[in-house]
Formats: sequence, C-alpha cells, structure tokens
Amino acid sequence: MIGLGVAGNIAGHLDQAGESIGFESDKEEENDAPKGLFPFYIPSNEGKFFEVYPISSDTISFPEVGDNLQLEPELGIICKVHYENKLIKSLTPLSFGAFNDCSIRKLDVPKLSMKKNWGSNSKGISETLIDIDKFSQGGILDNYHIVSYIRREGTLIQYGQDSPVTDYSYLYDELLTWMVSKMNTQSDEGILEPILNLFSHANYPDHAIIGIGATNYTDFGKTNFLKKGDETLVVIYSNQVYDINKIESMLESNRLIAENLSVLHQTVR
Repeated sequence: MIGLGVAGNIAGHLDQAGESIGFESDKEEENDAPKGLFPFYIPSNEGKFFEVYPISSDTISFPEVGDNLQLEPELGIICKVHYENKLIKSLTPLSFGAFNDCSIRKLDVPKLSMKKNWGSNSKGISETLIDIDKFSQGGILDNYHIVSYIRREGTLIQYGQDSPVTDYSYLYDELLTWMVSKMNTQSDEGILEPILNLFSHANYPDHAIIGIGATNYTDFGKTNFLKKGDETLVVIYSNQVYDINKIESMLESNRLIAENLSVLHQTVR
C-alpha cells in the first residue's frame, strides 16, 4: 500500500498544530476544504526518505532530529485504487480503524511529509480494522467517534476532543472525489508534493492507507507534547454501543478489544 494523509480536514486543526502558515497560498474556493495530500510511505526503492516502512501497532520511536512530537488521532481507511491510463480513476474504501499520524512540530524542513516519516515506528494503525458497508450517509461510519488519550506516569489524560466522524469537513463521496482530483493534479508547490509522481514511483499500488485528517486537541493536547514512556491511545468507537465514560473505563482497565471498537495503543520509546 501507498500511505497518504489529508491535511486540514477538521476545521481549526491546522491552527492548533501550527501548520496553517504552510497553506497561506492555498487556492481552494471553500474555506473549509482540506488543503492537500501528503505522503508518509512510498513502497519503492528510489532512495526517498519516506520509503522506510513507518507503521507500527504498538510503538512510536522518538525522532533523533526535531522536537515537539505530537499525537495526531485520525480515522484511517484502507482503499482499493483503480487506474485508467496511468491516472487514478477512483477509490473504493474497504475498512477503517484508529490511526496515528504522529508528527514532529518543531523541524525546519521544506515539505510537510518530512515531519511525518522519520523512520520505523513513526506512524500507527490499529490491528483491529472494521469493514465498511458503504462509504456514504446511512452507512456504518455515521455512528462512529474518534477520541484520544495519553497515559503518562499511570494517569489517563484526554488528548484529542471526542469528535464524530461526521465532523470531517469532507467525507464520503465529496472526500473521495477531492482525493482522486488531488492525486491526479496536485503539483510540487509550497509544502506539498506531486502525488501522481509518487504513485508512479511505487509502480501503481493496488491499495492505499489514508489518514483522512486529525481531530482537534483538548487544552492539554495543544500544549503537551509526547515524551518517552508515554502511552498513546486512539479510539474509534460506535456511539450506539459506547459513550465516553464507558470508553475511559475500558481504557483504565486495559480492555482494548471489543465489538464496534478499534483501538491503537502505542508506547513512545
């Protein structure tokens, strides 16, 4: 799979993350539109830094360069990629799960992707993936929420706001149409890269793993960066089965596997 992320798909997140300045020249007509796609993994052997497989289900390795490491809780989706004449024709979402687009905030680099993959164990997705019945209104995702925590010195602290999946600015067909367009047309401009070239470098992979955007932080999450020894917990849960109090009780007792639940539990090392 090729690994991609959507930047700016929840209103306010880029400002919280200190990354909105990189999109000041964005020409999107709609203010709430996502701002672009970035790569975090390209399966090829051409010597690019994001060819190192970064995904782990249990570990985040603290970067040797850069500072202010921050959890980015997201909905991750696995998609089938369809091509026509070496362009991306369409995407078919297959499954979803808890995803951590962990990012270095304090690093002077020209491209957003350079803050996203610093080697092995710099990203995460839950081992529990949930099948998508239909990626449209009325489907399974209408009822799911994203919330995140860290456990620091034994204390569970909410890190990201409890956010319905439907809070994404672009979702379902609107998101798929936008992503296909960006994959085919995004240029090498500013902090973004030409995504279609990267598909070519990866020999047109059949599948993609896509983080569709990070949620907003709590006051604690905005100002507290990850330390070695922290445990990060990203939770995707059905609000028809759970509420936030039940989720916190389950996390406190380390009950991380259940129906209608995808949990990503990583330790920063």
